[in-house]
Amino acid sequence: MNFKTTLLYLFLGCSILAFSQRQKYNSINLDSNKVAIDVLHPNAPSLKGFPVTPFRDTLFFVYNKIGSFNAENRANAIASRIVLLYKDPFFKKDSLRLIKSDFGVDIVYNSDFVVMSVTDLDGKTIGSSNFALAQKNLSIIQRTVLFQKENNAVESWLKRIGLVLLLISLIIIIVFAINKLFRWLRFFLIKRQEKYFSGLKIKESYVFSPERHLEFVLRIVSLVRIVVLIFTFYISLPAIFSVFPETEAYATTLLKWIFSPAKAALLGFLDFLPNLISILVIVLLFRYVLKVIKFFVDEIQKGQIKIEGFYSDWAKPTFNIIKVLIYAFMIVIIFPYLPGSNSPIFQGVSVFVGILFSLGSSNAIANMIAGLVITYMRPFKIGDFIKIGDVSGTVVEKTALVTRVRTTKQEDITIPNATVLSSSSINYSANIGENGKGLLIHTKITIGYDSSWKDIHKALIEAALRTDLLEKVPAPFVLQTGLDDFYVEYEINAYTKHPNQQPLVYSNLHQNIQDCFNEAGLEIMSPHYNSLRDGNKTTIPNDYLDKEYRVPSFTVKSEK
Repeated sequence: MNFKTTLLYLFLGCSILAFSQRQKYNSINLDSNKVAIDVLHPNAPSLKGFPVTPFRDTLFFVYNKIGSFNAENRANAIASRIVLLYKDPFFKKDSLRLIKSDFGVDIVYNSDFVVMSVTDLDGKTIGSSNFALAQKNLSIIQRTVLFQKENNAVESWLKRIGLVLLLISLIIIIVFAINKLFRWLRFFLIKRQEKYFSGLKIKESYVFSPERHLEFVLRIVSLVRIVVLIFTFYISLPAIFSVFPETEAYATTLLKWIFSPAKAALLGFLDFLPNLISILVIVLLFRYVLKVIKFFVDEIQKGQIKIEGFYSDWAKPTFNIIKVLIYAFMIVIIFPYLPGSNSPIFQGVSVFVGILFSLGSSNAIANMIAGLVITYMRPFKIGDFIKIGDVSGTVVEKTALVTRVRTTKQEDITIPNATVLSSSSINYSANIGENGKGLLIHTKITIGYDSSWKDIHKALIEAALRTDLLEKVPAPFVLQTGLDDFYVEYEINAYTKHPNQQPLVYSNLHQNIQDCFNEAGLEIMSPHYNSLRDGNKTTIPNDYLDKEYRVPSFTVKSEK
């Protein structure tokens, strides 16, 4: 016979022994319960019965008073006298007899100690004669006293102590087996880590590494082991307490602490089951409604379905709004089916949460409304190069609350939607589509009146044509934007379809303007005073001057 079989037989033996002790005591209570639950005679008045409990278990009930003794006093007196019978070392059950008296029938011990009296009214109360009721009570008292004496004898106590020691040994073995089982499970998981724990990845990034995955599972295993050990100890206590009659009530209490909440939870769940089915049906219905709406939204985004006046980029935000409204409507429908939805506490918490939300989210709601307005105004979209206030950059994200812009210096700036709505915005990418000419890049220079405007126009246009990222068609053009006292203001204009590259485009354009002017022999000057140039070297760089160029001499002429 192996070790496991020995444990099994040991556990069965302990269980049978404990059950036999309990069954023996229950056999006495079966008859007492017959009297305890006797149905009152249909014609008798409804009376409150007081239990006779000399040893914590009810033997029978007393309903009527005798003289100045009410029913409760009678029950307590009878219980005290039964305890005195138990304490009598020379008790014999034959010493208890029935004797008729003036009140009815007395149960007498040793001819002089009246244990209790049964009146005619006691018999009528339960629909019986007083003599029959006295015989029942006599039998119950005899068996109860004998059982208590036998149960508390030295031999019985030795058996109970042995049974307790056996149960404790069995509990120790079970705890040892549980610890060994969980230790083996822990080593098994660690040994096969690579097989069972691959972690959690989203694309190429680990959200949950294999090591963290293993650590998480091992913590759960440790927690389960602790719960199993606590449950084992808790269940073993009623088994130990039930061995002794003095502690048997504690065993019942401990079991009630487990089974009463479990029973209440199970009954509550069964009561909630019809509402749960209704909630599931409502959720499934709304889920399929959203799927149908999502199908049409996807088709609008792809351009398969076109609605006049409704842009495709409106599809997703509109769907999000519809989804929020549908979920809100679904919650309103589901709310009455939730357990405790009609309770004042539940309603008070709902009002409190609503007040907190309204007080703490005023700015958030303002930004959400602004984001909604911006969505349907369509001032810009993701990828556009815009300017809001002093911030210029590419739109990288639009949410319900904020707009994020990335500047040319690779700085991400977050702007609340309420600020975006209240400020003027410039969209440099609005006309760079297929039907647009592009963004008009322009820069100004000032040249003196001594230079030909035709040469200046030609040099500026040539500089624009040389610049990368500027369009050749439509052709660049020059505007004369001012005629000041000492110089003329020229503005070169050219189209580009790369607005997010404006700093680079302007830099290249300015470089090319310098090159083209130097090649044409034009000085980029804005004179504000008169000067004599004879004898001064030109300001054109040497690389652009003729090899035979010489600095003219300074000459002075006098006239007579």
